[in-house]
Amino acid sequence: MTHPRFHLAFPVRDLEESRAFYVGLLGCREGRSSPDWIDFNFYGHQIVAHLSPSEAGHRSTSEVDGENVPVRHFGVILDLGAWQEMADRLTAAGTRFIIEPQTRFKGLPGEQATLFFLDPSGNALEFKAFADDAMVFAR
Repeated sequence: MTHPRFHLAFPVRDLEESRAFYVGLLGCREGRSSPDWIDFNFYGHQIVAHLSPSEAGHRSTSEVDGENVPVRHFGVILDLGAWQEMADRLTAAGTRFIIEPQTRFKGLPGEQATLFFLDPSGNALEFKAFADDAMVFAR
């Protein structure tokens, strides 16, 4: 292992629709599974969809740069080219964005391309990119 990987477990309402979404749309590779959960390779990190319909979905938002961002969300930081490809793929698939693809914090430290959308269980995902990696933690 060249760098630490994160592990995230999250609730879903249906494993088959989650499999179709994470593998079919997002391009994740499926790992192990059981009747109650599925592992996915999410850009080299392990995410696990656990069957728990009553816990799925986002409920609260927080204002960030003029947008209502889901408080509970996860995602990945891509390079700008890969981010644009993902934005195009999601748009072509008819994805309903919570926050449309855009640039946030324009001209400020931390300027980033970002987009938010929901998985079929209502879990919020954010894909973002920085033109300069030094801006990821810029203050």
